[in-house]
Amino acid sequence: MRAHRRTHRRSVRVEYLLPDEAESAGRARKLTSQFLARPDRRAAGLDAEQVGDATLIVSELNATRHGGTCRLRLHVSDTRVTVEVYDDSPGRPRVRPLTTWGESGRGLAMVRCLAQRLDIDPVSGGGKRVRAVLAL
Repeated sequence: MRAHRRTHRRSVRVEYLLPDEAESAGRARKLTSQFLARPDRRAAGLDAEQVGDATLIVSELNATRHGGTCRLRLHVSDTRVTVEVYDDSPGRPRVRPLTTWGESGRGLAMVRCLAQRLDIDPVSGGGKRVRAVLAL
């Protein structure tokens, strides 16, 4: 007879509501880095570079610049970090052509480079969810 061992996967999730204010982008970055840098996240294998990548993704996906009030969800498991931003704006983010002198438009391209997966989905009642998944 064989004994089966169950492996318990660690998983933790948090959600923040960010108002439509100029300070919300900075607050989203700070909340993300504080949440991901906790000692129990480090013990799960999350390193400083991954915390930095997730914080950059939050900065680039921060819908308060484009869609008013938004919700930021962070989910950490043994295998990945998921960043989700929900907003009420019907507009879909898109990758713009890069120019030598352009000062904006690079955010989504950076997210695509850092994330293993990027999804943009409409949500019922209007608005959208932008989700980026980083592998650990």
